Amino acid sequence: MAVIDAEGAILGRLSSQIAKRLLNGEEITVVNADKVLLSGSRERSFQEYFEAYQRGKAIKGPYFPRMPDRIIRRTVRGMLPIKTTRGKDALMRLQVFIGKPSSIVKDGVEKQPALEKGKRYTELGEISKLLGAKVRRYD
Repeated sequence: MAVIDAEGAILGRLSSQIAKRLLNGEEITVVNADKVLLSGSRERSFQEYFEAYQRGKAIKGPYFPRMPDRIIRRTVRGMLPIKTTRGKDALMRLQVFIGKPSSIVKDGVEKQPALEKGKRYTELGEISKLLGAKVRRYD
C-alpha cells in the first residue's frame, strides 16, 4: 500500500499518476487532500467548480462533490475506465483523507515534487469552503 502526501501537488497531475498506478494494481492512500493545489486564478477556479456543483437537479443529478477528498476521488474516477470491472476495482483501491489520520504510518509517505515559482495556485480546501463544505481535518 502506497501513502501519498498530496500537500502542494497539482490536482490534475496527481490524479493522472494515481489513476495509472491504480490500474497497475496498487492500493493507494492519499492524505492532506485539502492542501492539493489548483493552478490558475482563484476566481476562475471557484467559478468552474461552482458551475459544476450547480449543474443538474437535486433529484436527478449529475452530482458533484463539495468536500476535497470527494473531489479528488471524482477527478481520479474521470481518468479510469469506470464502466469496466477493471476500472471499478481500481477505484475501490483508492482511499483519500483530509489531513493525516493517526492510523496512517508516517514512514514511507511519498512527497510530491515542489512547485514552480511565480504561478497562481489555490488550495482545494479553500474552494470547498467557498462551495459550502464544512472541512474538518484529522490532525
